[in-house]
Amino acid sequence: MTAPAAHTVKAFDDDLERLRALVAEMGGLAEAAIDHATQALMRRDSALAARVIAEDGRIDALAAVIEREGVCIIALRAPMADDLREIVSALKIAVLIERLGDFAKHIATRVAIMQDHRWIEPISVLPAMLATVKGVVTAALDAFAARDPLPALAMTQQRRVVNDFYDSLFRALLTHMMEDAQTITPCAHLLFIAQSLERIGDHAAIVAEVVHFSVTGERLRAASQDPDLAPRRTER
Repeated sequence: MTAPAAHTVKAFDDDLERLRALVAEMGGLAEAAIDHATQALMRRDSALAARVIAEDGRIDALAAVIEREGVCIIALRAPMADDLREIVSALKIAVLIERLGDFAKHIATRVAIMQDHRWIEPISVLPAMLATVKGVVTAALDAFAARDPLPALAMTQQRRVVNDFYDSLFRALLTHMMEDAQTITPCAHLLFIAQSLERIGDHAAIVAEVVHFSVTGERLRAASQDPDLAPRRTER
């Protein structure tokens, strides 16, 4: 390999590594936002919730940087095959991670509202749902960091568990609202929180599927759809 060619390859490798690092940093921020938002909810900590809302801008800013970097790499380096697939996958993962941050912010915005209402029994389901959702997020982000396609294979079952939690909570909240009209407002907010958690699980699972495609070139499903564009299974 000639010196100019070696230099070009080294520069391209550096570009890819920077892109990976930016996506990993963004993932870490989103994971922290989810953790802090759910902590704020369970502790009724409005200060922590406010911090989650304020720091969402950092995630959005990184998404813009990643988009710009990815487009520049494609334009300047003209990557092919595996390299192009990795760059495009990184751009899609960044969009999904940005949505994770948005859902964390949605949860955080309801903390102050929930403080004005007494706790209701169905909230006892939330800790287990939170743990499952966080597990899906961690597994997906770890898969990206390690370029490991295997976690995506286990995501179907984990998504089903998250969906079952949502269904259980939905039924419990509906029953509560029917039995006591005074619980309608907190139950409605809890329902939105549960839906945000379900969507976090969906998006994180798709991150793992995109990692699988990036590494193997094979899709796990006919289309790894963006949940925001897919029909909503939770609409009732």
